[in-house]
Amino acid sequence: MGHIHNPDREYRLLQQRLDRNVTGAPDSPHFMAILKILFSPEDAAIARQIPTRFISVERLAKKLGMDPAALDDRITAMALRGLVIDLDRGGRRYVSLAPVVIGFFEYTFMRADDRLPLKELARLFDAYMHGDDRFARSVFAAETQIGRSLVREESLPEGDHTEILDWKRATWLIESATAASVSICACRHKASHLGKACDRPQENCIALNLGAEILVKNGFARPVSTAEAMKILERAKQQGLAQTGDNVQKGAAYICNCCGCCCEMMKAVRVMGLRNAIVTSNWTVEIDEGKCKGCGRCAKLCPVELIDMVPVETGDGKKPVMRARHREEFCLGCGVCCTGCKTGAIRMKPRPRRVFTPETTFDKVIAMAIERGRLAHLVFEGHEHWGWRAFGRIAAVLENTPPARALMAIEPLRSAFFEAVVRKARTSI
Repeated sequence: MGHIHNPDREYRLLQQRLDRNVTGAPDSPHFMAILKILFSPEDAAIARQIPTRFISVERLAKKLGMDPAALDDRITAMALRGLVIDLDRGGRRYVSLAPVVIGFFEYTFMRADDRLPLKELARLFDAYMHGDDRFARSVFAAETQIGRSLVREESLPEGDHTEILDWKRATWLIESATAASVSICACRHKASHLGKACDRPQENCIALNLGAEILVKNGFARPVSTAEAMKILERAKQQGLAQTGDNVQKGAAYICNCCGCCCEMMKAVRVMGLRNAIVTSNWTVEIDEGKCKGCGRCAKLCPVELIDMVPVETGDGKKPVMRARHREEFCLGCGVCCTGCKTGAIRMKPRPRRVFTPETTFDKVIAMAIERGRLAHLVFEGHEHWGWRAFGRIAAVLENTPPARALMAIEPLRSAFFEAVVRKARTSI
């Protein structure tokens, strides 16, 4: 590409392109500053034209009017900085634009080196994410979310433990994965640059399957065996960390070991009150006050601070005693408090209403796009390389979507299709 005459315009267009992603990227001076640190004007001009779905570098080069070899080199440099996601399949290279989350926010802080001004980026990302609630509400706007809570299998009653479906178990996600890796926790690393990190280890984010392949390829993670990944998981549980995972049934890309103080998803729940920011497990907590000794350990362990210690009258005229009370409607169902209770006062019980989990990443993205009113952006952005099978999957997700929401999603498609037909008719006259 030639010289960029108006760099600010390229950054503005890139922000607008990222905001069309299902998780969004609202405009902000802090976000524009982030883009200018991470992307050169030339990179921004390319990135804003890369679709969400993977496109071959050859096809992208033709679209941009660039030499394929030159574009390939630039894609390599951007992939090493986590700005795009690249894959090699069948002798061809494919690329997609990384969203903000899960995307270049995580990739930025998965490395502990001096290639980027991490302290400044930590300040800017924190201001962008927490200065107001626009970004958080954009990411966590509806029911279908990026991540889901994984219940600790050891916290379940024996019957429920044996009947839990494979894809709901963190251990099975690791054991069945085609590849595994471990990287620095981006949230905890970011917090360390602000002087706000807890003392939990930073290297405990587990990537799986394609997620592990991408991170290892570009130097964001180191490969680990199944046995080492299981040890990392067990160690994280012993440290009181909660497990969250990719919100899909098949091909999960990650398992995070989260603390309430640093994790951005946990803070969205705990600080911003966005109770649906993490999809709950199919279990919730039940507290037996007769067994509770009022020690307060469970309240300290809960990553989203949903357990309160309250005075309870004993009925014998004596001073009230402290007992744990739980806000069940907001419980993540992670089981951290249950495994941490020394008196056996806490048990896990099934939720009366089962939680929906998309089958694949594709289904998840489509469901998120429908709920957030961004299906038209998703479809028309890369329609030229969408097959009929993909549209069939979209139709299947729509069929299982509440009618009102489905109609809202379809309406922009109707308009766009109609306009396209009219344009074609006019040009053929």
